[in-house]
Amino acid sequence: MEATALTSLTAGGGCAAKYSAARLEELLRGFVPAEVENLLVGLDPADDAAVYKLDDERALVFTVDFFPPLVDDPAVFGRIAATNALNDVFAMGGIPLLALSIAAFPEELPMDVPARVFAAADETVRAAGAVLAGGHTIRDSEPKYGLAVVGTVHPKGIWPKSGAHPGDALFLTKPLGTGLVLAAKGDAGEAIRWMTTLNAAAADALRPFSPNAVTDVTGFGLFGHAHEMASRSGVRVVIDAVPAMEGALEAAAAGVRTGGDRRNREFAPVEADGVDEAVLALGYDAQTAGGLLVSLPADRALSLESEFRARDLFIARIGRVEDGAGVSVL
Repeated sequence: MEATALTSLTAGGGCAAKYSAARLEELLRGFVPAEVENLLVGLDPADDAAVYKLDDERALVFTVDFFPPLVDDPAVFGRIAATNALNDVFAMGGIPLLALSIAAFPEELPMDVPARVFAAADETVRAAGAVLAGGHTIRDSEPKYGLAVVGTVHPKGIWPKSGAHPGDALFLTKPLGTGLVLAAKGDAGEAIRWMTTLNAAAADALRPFSPNAVTDVTGFGLFGHAHEMASRSGVRVVIDAVPAMEGALEAAAAGVRTGGDRRNREFAPVEADGVDEAVLALGYDAQTAGGLLVSLPADRALSLESEFRARDLFIARIGRVEDGAGVSVL
């Protein structure tokens, strides 16, 4: 297996490999953890990570995320998988503290392959200010890698996805299209750059603005995660801009689709009369290590944009929150 490409060993990689949101909701329906006074965020409702209160000043943020390869380079795969897992902590307003590897590789692979995955993940964890302290590795015919991550957050500084209010402005901190660009099998350089960009800097810039709701855009696509934010906040989300990374809209217009497209459309139908099909495909595209979807009062919007520009960070105003229900795309 010296020359075997990692993606040739998988049925589907990255966040597109996630269980469909609809099936996941059905699976977990009726399952509620035991009543625990200090469990601030669990499954009722579910969010990007669990949060457990230690005392009045500290809470633990805990998440786990792993998937099969979506690129052939082991080091790039390790960086993307680590970035994706760490970003769940940033999406809750937290700061990563400690990570453990979750790994599965065919024994026939050269030892250099998992070693490069681990080394790249370690570099990414260190860049996030955390420590990769161990993990667990099993034999499997399909490679998989990810992290379990523990972080910290102030109990009053948690960013739920269920807190959007009418009158809020909506922002996105990365352009869309990782799945489409990779599926098109062209130049994936920009997509890889975004997938290996931690949301740490965006979270730092956002923190002083006390957002009402935040989630990271991953396997359910922008529309799927907007649907979650709308339904759990009891509001209507209106999206009037869908920022694309280079090559994404062209791939969508050429008919390229990923495995998550159909599942995401079934989970999150949107009102989108007259919207170009390529734009809809971009909104439903499963993202890996995507940006933060942010809802905050509109009177803070200009200041937020100015802060991101001052730090040379990407920010796009993509819509607003209204009274009502569902997601509308203009």
